[in-house]
This record gives sequence, structure tokens and C-alpha cells, in this order.
Amino acid sequence: MTTLLALDQGTTSSRAIVFDAEFRPLATAQAEFSQHFPQPGWVEHDPADLWQTTLDCARRAMAQAGGTPAAIGITNQRETVVLWDRATGQPLHRAIVWQDRRTAEACAALKAAGHEPMVTARTGLLLDPYFSGTKLAWLLDHIPGARARAEAGDLAFGTVDSWLIWNLTAGHVHATDATNAARSMLFNIATNQWDAELCALLRVPMAVLPEVRDSAADYGRTAPGLFDAEIPIAGVAGDQQAATIGQACFQPGMMKSTYGTGCFALLNTGTRMVLSQNRLLTTIAYRLGGQTTYALEGSIFVAGAVVQWLRDGLQIIGQADQTQALAEASDPASGVVIVPAFTGMGAPYWRPEAQGAVFGLTRGTGRAEMARAALESVGFQTLDLLRAMQADGAEGDAVLRVDGGMARSDWTMQFLADMLGVAVDRPVVTETTALGAAALAALQIGLLPSLDDFSGGWALERRFIPAMAPDERQARAARWARAVAATLAF
Repeated sequence: MTTLLALDQGTTSSRAIVFDAEFRPLATAQAEFSQHFPQPGWVEHDPADLWQTTLDCARRAMAQAGGTPAAIGITNQRETVVLWDRATGQPLHRAIVWQDRRTAEACAALKAAGHEPMVTARTGLLLDPYFSGTKLAWLLDHIPGARARAEAGDLAFGTVDSWLIWNLTAGHVHATDATNAARSMLFNIATNQWDAELCALLRVPMAVLPEVRDSAADYGRTAPGLFDAEIPIAGVAGDQQAATIGQACFQPGMMKSTYGTGCFALLNTGTRMVLSQNRLLTTIAYRLGGQTTYALEGSIFVAGAVVQWLRDGLQIIGQADQTQALAEASDPASGVVIVPAFTGMGAPYWRPEAQGAVFGLTRGTGRAEMARAALESVGFQTLDLLRAMQADGAEGDAVLRVDGGMARSDWTMQFLADMLGVAVDRPVVTETTALGAAALAALQIGLLPSLDDFSGGWALERRFIPAMAPDERQARAARWARAVAATLAF
């Protein structure tokens, strides 16, 4: 039986899923790893954890499924930065995670110097610590001797996909795909090349950069001894772009939103690079056969992470799935609003210095109301993104395809449909990041003839229809807007 192995390296866990040739999941393995918070606003991972948990999950999933996969697809947390020694393969520092805000001052200085219009025109991004470039510059500045070694070509930079490819191929391949490169603030998404002027602006030697390939391409083969056989690595995409592929959003106007640690909504704009006037991002959705498909993206830094905060920070729930029952039991008139700006606020605000806030507390507020407000915050933040996309002139299908862990919550998805005023479609397979990676690998090895063939296999599990009265929707949205304004003012 022909199978495909998808490696999904995320922010809080690594996962491996084996799919059959019809893209049905056969076996899954998952492992969490440690999060490191050296200072407030700093978030780090041990690169060895990222690699070892991915390798372990791959072996476990393959053992469950039996046989050797025909190809591997990789999808990964984006913007997270790893810097390593080319000779030894050893990291020079912990990985700096996409959520990390340590370069906020550097970004503010670049913005004050008037560089943001040029950066946005070439990369589609804003000057924000979210992206890889200033993180890499920080490492080169703070690790003794790193800058000189980088200029000499002794060091390699990569986002997590590059780090995994390097280890899977025993250092034979230093590459990334266009979707990951597009998140670096060093890659010109119009010319599809690393940009020398951007690298000079951020003081990044081009010698550290990986080769950029299509999302479905030859990324080498796994090194002997890792698995029972050498397996081709044939597909790579950042997690949100992989989810866009997994959701079969191949036509301009199609939109998906993934609810994991954060929330990321992508709207396919086809071959047209739409530069947002409302502080959304312009990004590469995928690049196949040398042709680039673009997207508008709205990035929310905290979605599922707000539920983790209820569990690990406030300790008012024991498991994430308790939130739905609590929300159902809560007082719907409580009016509690949580603005979960734990790592600043993303689109459309882009305020890295913002901190979280809770509004509307009374003596009657209990853990049920807090759980409800946490889940509602995801719907409110998505509404902000949708309104920004509409203001940019985006035309959609009035349907949002959803995936990720929080998409399994019926209560949350119904509230999302109510607040957006559009239908919300949940597919049969909600782990669409891994599915998209598998599809890219299948495309490269010829198992999947075209993206159209993949679209035909997308299956709806449930559609959530808006049921909230327009005046109530408007009142709730206005209350959220006041809470956000107060948070930003604080």
C-alpha cells in the first residue's frame, strides 16, 4: 500500500501522520516539548527537542502504519529561527520562537527611520518582531563571534523546516520553500529571491541563507539509518500555507482560518499580489512549478493559547476540552471580555507592547464565564481580520473553512459563525496542516496529478450557520472594540 508521511512540527508539539494514497490518516504520533521563557516577552525552544520529537513521532507513526512511506512532506511553525554550525550541525543558541518580542525596539527604530514602506513593498510584511529577520540579526549580535563566522560562511540559518531537512539529510541539504522564506523579512516575494538590500538593512550575511525551492520539490532523501529505507523529502510549506492547501483553497476568494496556538486566516488572491491598506500581510500561499500564488493573511497570536492559559496559568480547568461545557453553562449576559494580548497584538493592530486584559468582572463572574470569554475572544479577533480583508476589497465566498484543535469545539465554531455572519465549514480531516504537506509530497512524486484532483477529495463534516440577530452581533462587536481600545490605551 502506498503511504505518505507528514511531519508537522508545531509551536507546542511535534506530530507525524501517515496518510494512505486517498489522504486518509492511518496512524498518528504526537509529542509535546518544553517551552522556555527566559524573560517576559521572550519565547525559546531547544532545537534538539524540535528534531528529536519529530524523529521519534515519525518512527512511531511509521511503526503503527507499517511499511515505508513513498515520500515525506514537512510543515512547520513559521518565523521561528535556528542558527547552527555547518561543520558540526550544532545550534549556537536556543531557537527564537515566532511569538518572541525581544526585537520590538529594533523594529521600532527601523520604522522610525522610515524603512517600513520599502520592507512592505518587497516582502508584504510589516516591521514587527514576529518575523524571522530581526531575530536572526539579534542572534548574530549577541552570540560572541557569530557575525564573523556567518560572514565567513561557517553558519547556517533556517526556519524549522530547514533545520529538519538538514537533520533528515545529515547536512546534505540546506533549503527552505518559498512560503517559509516569505516570512523572513529578507525575501522579495515579487522577484522570488533573497533581497540583498533587505539583508543589508538587517545586517544579515547572505552566506547563512538556505536555497529557496518550490513547495513541491526535491529536498533530498533521508540519511541511511534514520528509517528502514531512504525516503524522498518532496513537499515543504509553512503551517498556515500547508493548511490552505489541505483546505483546498485553490481559487481566488477562498478563505481558511486555522485555530491552533494562534489563529491565522489566509485568503487566496491568485497570482495577484495584493498589498493591504489595513495592516494585513501579503504572503506567498504556495509556489508550484515556479508559479507563485499569493494570499492576504491576518495573524492572531493567541487563540488556543488562551485556553492553555486557563489550564496552566489560572488553573481553572484541568483539560482544554472542558471549556465547551463551561461556556454552555455560563451566564450569556455576563459580558466578560478577555483581550488575550499575551505576546502583543497581531493583525490588524500590530502592537507588540500590548498586554492582555479582562473586562466586565463582577462578583458573579466564575470560571464558566472566564471560559466563555476565552472562547469568544477567538471569534472577536477573527472578526477583526475579516473586516480588514473586506476593507482591502477582498471578495470571498461568504464561507470560512476552519481547522486546527479549536475547530473541534462546536460551541466555538457556532459563535464564530454568529460573529462573522458567514457560514463556517469544518472538514472531515481537521489536521489540515499535515494533510497539505502530504498533498505537496504526493504532487511532487506524481501520486497526485494536480491540485484539482485533491480538491475533489475535500469533505465537509459540518457547516455552522449564523443564528445571531444582527443587532446583537453589532452590540457584541462594539463591546469588543471598546475593550481592545482600552487595552491598547493601557
